[in-house]
Amino acid sequence: MAKREKQEAKHEIWELRQMQSLPLDIKVKMTQRRIREWYDYWGGEVYVSFSGGKDSTVLLHLVRDMFPDVPAIFVNTGLEYFEIQKFAKSFENVKVLNPKMSFNEVIRQFGYPVLGKAICHKLEYARKGAGWALKFVNGEALDEHGKRSRFNIQKYKPILDMDFKVSSVCCDIIKKAPAHDYEAETGRKRMTAQMACESDMRTQQWLFNGCNGFDMKSPVSNPLSFWTEQDILHYIVQNNIALASVYGEVENESSQLCLEGCGQDKLRTTGCERTGCIFCGFGCHLEKESRFVLLKQTHPKQYEHCIGGGEYDTDGLWKPNKDGLGMGHVFDELNKVYGDGFIKYK
Repeated sequence: MAKREKQEAKHEIWELRQMQSLPLDIKVKMTQRRIREWYDYWGGEVYVSFSGGKDSTVLLHLVRDMFPDVPAIFVNTGLEYFEIQKFAKSFENVKVLNPKMSFNEVIRQFGYPVLGKAICHKLEYARKGAGWALKFVNGEALDEHGKRSRFNIQKYKPILDMDFKVSSVCCDIIKKAPAHDYEAETGRKRMTAQMACESDMRTQQWLFNGCNGFDMKSPVSNPLSFWTEQDILHYIVQNNIALASVYGEVENESSQLCLEGCGQDKLRTTGCERTGCIFCGFGCHLEKESRFVLLKQTHPKQYEHCIGGGEYDTDGLWKPNKDGLGMGHVFDELNKVYGDGFIKYK
């Protein structure tokens, strides 16, 4: 983060906002052009990073409509809903990859994923005494204009004194590492369904790299970067795309099933809004409808494994044990500082 603020962005935020406001049919054409540019640049040696979620399902549909033989990879982290795993494995030409470390092992060694990746990254290094991270945690970091950086996180400084560690590396180890190994083995370059609207970090990534990061250290194409959640849902309806059952149906906000030709009605899914790793705590404090409350209702055994268990290690830090991940304790400690219901899970 400290280095990124000193780099020169390729795009301005107004460009992203303008692209996000375009009609869906225009966005589809723009995305198709970016997919073709990526495919041609790498001589067809590309692949789709396929999670089984609705965003990557849309990307796979777009890519294979143009290039049917492009392979996809599904990283079976063991953290997805079983419905997602079954759905992803039902597609042809999908290679299943497995991580070298389990989620339990990652947490025990590095810490819990909560709040957000960028927040955890700063807290993780501030706990180690890194000067650049301590500036962000103390609210003293400056941007390129000499003003206080909007990426300061002094609000979360109390977490440094809590009895558990936080970390941002889980995704790197469990999801990205198997994909990087696949790329090194095959030479293929990835396409993902990442969208800028999902977080400030992903917005920043688009500002600095655009949709096709040809010159990045680890090249990646995010051809849906300028799409929104509503774009994804409308594309699904318009193209009659099947989703994993955990999402339920796509409907409009008046609870009527949204059929093709529904126009610009605001849509939603009747089941999960988002899937991903079911035990991940990134962004859970921002949710109106808690993913963990929903998990308790739909997958009680997985919920108990996530919330229950845990123990203090010899270093006095709270960590998972054989009975569960112990995330209930982590959420309780955060709620003590930031207010009841900061993270809803019961």
